[in-house]
Amino acid sequence: MCIQGDDTPPTAAISAHATPRLLDSRRCDDARVATQAPVVIKVSPMAHFAVGFLTLGLLVPVLTWPVSAPVLVIPLLLSAMIVRLRTVADDRGVTARTLLGSRTVAWEDIDGLRFHRGSWARARLKSGEDVRLPAVTFATLPQLAEASAGRVPNPYR
Repeated sequence: MCIQGDDTPPTAAISAHATPRLLDSRRCDDARVATQAPVVIKVSPMAHFAVGFLTLGLLVPVLTWPVSAPVLVIPLLLSAMIVRLRTVADDRGVTARTLLGSRTVAWEDIDGLRFHRGSWARARLKSGEDVRLPAVTFATLPQLAEASAGRVPNPYR
């Protein structure tokens, strides 16, 4: 099934203002098949402000005792984590990206989600293993539910 705006040539991008209509699947080619874009759930960039204040606080001991300068690596690691950690979900599965790597899990391999107080969600796999989903909290669960095409229930509906 393809979605195309009215009077839109087959190779043109879909406009936000165009009225969508369904086209016969015989007239669609693979390049125009409508697919849902992946949902990216990540740590808010506002967290860099907290890292900045931490850095200012760490400058006091570093300037008074220069031997403690390696402590300034901590804010760098925290900023790298803010930029890198994320969960990407689409209709095929979930990709959990960590500081040093990433792991993709198909929706069929996920048995359920677990939430602990004050931490990110964990996907319980059918093999019994847990995979941490960075930045996925109970508040961002509706975004994950939408990307899962109904495999994850939306608790707010």
